[in-house]
Amino acid sequence: MDAGPDLAALAGAVGDATRIRMLELLMEGRSLVAKELAFGTGVSPATATVHLKRLEQARLIRSTRQGRNKVFRLATPTVARMVEALMTVAVRGPRASATPEPLRAARYCYDHLAGRLGMGITDALLRQGHLSLRRRAFALTPSGEDWFEAFGVDLAPVRDQRRQFAHRCLDWSERRDHLAGALGAALASRVFALGWVERQPDSRGLVVTSAGQRGLRRHFGAL
Repeated sequence: MDAGPDLAALAGAVGDATRIRMLELLMEGRSLVAKELAFGTGVSPATATVHLKRLEQARLIRSTRQGRNKVFRLATPTVARMVEALMTVAVRGPRASATPEPLRAARYCYDHLAGRLGMGITDALLRQGHLSLRRRAFALTPSGEDWFEAFGVDLAPVRDQRRQFAHRCLDWSERRDHLAGALGAALASRVFALGWVERQPDSRGLVVTSAGQRGLRRHFGAL
């Protein structure tokens, strides 16, 4: 019998509280150094290095050099989707209501918007006819092409990326799909560039600015 994917090896790599917490921290979409990941998981730098090596060997994270520092990030958007799926399974029943309110309100899911903010924008784009639903993805409609270009998103380079264009990502706190993929990332980058959202320190959570409240209301209605 042909060997399939080595799920046991994957389970071994993520089946540790420190390593899964490291992956969760990297879901902010930023590159972090080993000391930051050690602090965020409550282990020593030496212990963090061992865990990071295990994750890198499993091809769940990758490292690059930035000057004197070695920084780590999730290896691919597929890894981010895996972590998000695990969160969706883990947060059920009473655990769902225990999710911190700032994360439920607005957060980054790797490189796109999630929480009520991400869901509200996705719902508005569907309601306005700029997106339509497909089985596993969203599709950009002709009006959506015009809307994104007018909003300041250049679609040509977005389509050239070697990743899914408009992935449907199941939101672990809202239990519905929000816009992800290359298009979701481009939209999040544009919203951030406009100054509509700001990162919360040491968190995936986002704060909507006063300018963001006005802009989001103007473009998407009540979220």
